Amino acid sequence: MSFQQGLSGLNAASKQLEVIGNNVSNANTVGFKQSRAEFADVFANSITGGGGSQIGIGTNLATVAQQFTQGNITSTNNSLDIAINGNGFFRMSSNGAVTYTRNGQFQLDKFGYIVDSASKRLTGYAADTNGNILSGAAVDLQINTADIQPVATTEIEGTINLDSRNNPMPAVPAFDPTDPTTYNNSTAVTVYDSLGNSHTLQNFFRKTAANTWNVYTTVDGVSTPALPATTAVMTFTGTGVAPTIVPALPSVTFTPLNTATPPVANGAANVTTTIDYSKSTQFGSAFSINALSQDGFTSGRLSGFNTSSDGTIVGRYSNGQSKNLGRVVLSSFTNPNGLQSLGGNAWAVSASSGPALTGAPGSGLLGVLQSSAVEDSNVDLTAELVNMITAQRVYQANAQTIKTQDQVLQTLVNLR
Repeated sequence: MSFQQGLSGLNAASKQLEVIGNNVSNANTVGFKQSRAEFADVFANSITGGGGSQIGIGTNLATVAQQFTQGNITSTNNSLDIAINGNGFFRMSSNGAVTYTRNGQFQLDKFGYIVDSASKRLTGYAADTNGNILSGAAVDLQINTADIQPVATTEIEGTINLDSRNNPMPAVPAFDPTDPTTYNNSTAVTVYDSLGNSHTLQNFFRKTAANTWNVYTTVDGVSTPALPATTAVMTFTGTGVAPTIVPALPSVTFTPLNTATPPVANGAANVTTTIDYSKSTQFGSAFSINALSQDGFTSGRLSGFNTSSDGTIVGRYSNGQSKNLGRVVLSSFTNPNGLQSLGGNAWAVSASSGPALTGAPGSGLLGVLQSSAVEDSNVDLTAELVNMITAQRVYQANAQTIKTQDQVLQTLVNLR
């Protein structure tokens, strides 16, 4: 009797329709991985072994295998959204229980932890106060929203061109920062003290002889060192490059003052900064400032952050600085199909999956990350609808075999 074969076919087609229906219902679920029903034929056991004429007794559902193929990546407006491009899973923690997901829709909770919609915390490597990534065991990632501390200026680097066509200035009148006729050119740069207060440091260049320039410095209009002393003397050769500077690396020290009248010390430590103009030139062209930078900054407030391809979370601050806040880790498995599905876009380790292999994105076989983006479901709706039609026809065909067998049986019963 082929009732058993037809019945098993009906069950198999019904299971396939359930798998297809689950795929279709999750076509818009971020990070969802479609499943595929896989079947195997069934034969009855025989004491004497199977023969060439043995007829199977139907089919059964061997497994429902998830397909961990890459989904499309869609950009979003949320800087905390992260998409995985390649192999790997986000490692999530909830009260010590670790799960894995491909859904990169994250937000911050009230404690600054990066969490998903189920309040599970994203894990990774933490960063110290200086922005250095700490290797070791993965921990719950927490964004430090504290202000970045100010750093006093310790070095100024400048590259300028002094016009060799300028005539040397007479000894009288002497240099006076308030009198533009007593110097040829000047530069200005904002520097910072230990409390993050800004000060204007100006360098003045006065040509005293052929190829020779005196450099004077003022901070907030006060000469440093006091006049008539110079900060440095620059001497060029006939090539106009690589000047000899005495002292070789001049420095200035000043006491930070506030803006009161008269100004008084603002409580910050004295600032000592070196001034490097060693890459400057003296050509027969107009004075120009080609580069001018300093290494200090004021305090800054966290204004935003994003995640680089290697998982590093980089914070941006209101003072123009940036600092590493942590690094997202990914986990891979020898047999991802062996993971236990938990629902909610989450999987757990099982004996079949093998242990989690955790590391930084882009290392080994792990994929890279894309910030402000999510990975779409990998369900192909067109293919699923075609599979649905096929499964429906298979169901109808198996129902027909049962109907035909019923007619044969009815014929036998009606024999006289």
